[in-house]
Amino acid sequence: MEIRHATNPVDVQRLNTTELRERFLIENLFEADKINMVYSHHDRMIVGGANPINEKLELADAETLKTEYFLERREVGFINIGGPAIIEADGESYELLKLDALYVGKGTKQVLISSKDAANPAKVYFTSALAHATFPTTKIELEKATPNHLGSKETCNERTIYQYIHEGAVQSCQLMLGVTLLKDGSIWNTMPAHIHDRRMEAYLYFDMQADTRVFHFMGEPNETRHLVVSNEQAVISPNWSIHSGAGTSNYSFIWAMAGENYTFKDMDIVPMSTLR
Repeated sequence: MEIRHATNPVDVQRLNTTELRERFLIENLFEADKINMVYSHHDRMIVGGANPINEKLELADAETLKTEYFLERREVGFINIGGPAIIEADGESYELLKLDALYVGKGTKQVLISSKDAANPAKVYFTSALAHATFPTTKIELEKATPNHLGSKETCNERTIYQYIHEGAVQSCQLMLGVTLLKDGSIWNTMPAHIHDRRMEAYLYFDMQADTRVFHFMGEPNETRHLVVSNEQAVISPNWSIHSGAGTSNYSFIWAMAGENYTFKDMDIVPMSTLR
């Protein structure tokens, strides 16, 4: 588990491209038969990726967390972006097809991740937040997630937001999780931009071609910066930062939030005239 400390907006103004990428971009989440994780001190969210092929991988890191097991004081949400995945939570088995999700609550002692077919391996993305209450483990299929159709062809941001874990669907302590799918010809997400000072966010960009990129915009509204993001790379977005992107082609992304408020619409919209 890599540890990344929290940052403040004044310091970020002085960072060069390499330093920005080192602090906010997660480049290598998916490696064969490994679980890779980043522990962010922004709301203590953990961002991780599992790519089981021939091995059954256990979600564990007692050395970093200093707990007896991973979910002793945490909850976690998984979304599969690869071939069929099998996740076992305290002996109960759940099969996740592409874009199926699984919420696993605080107190679950063992979580195992594997692929149903090594020839078509799973890629399981997950985010974990601190939890002070226990909610039941729940599978969420894409067609049962709450859809929210936004944007238009005229503004190149026609998209559907699928809400998996949030106040109106599967309950959690503080973790919110979903996926946004852009329509053909649309490249923008979340513009006009917004911030939410009560919680941080993490993005995973996926379903991109090898030669396409997303320009992820971050920073304070009047001091914007950007990261150039490739397929299956993730971005840590602090609470004070905008989090918007434009791609060289359409793409998909998984969003996850954790912090104080548990309301998806808790956003402070940034007027276009404010952006610099």
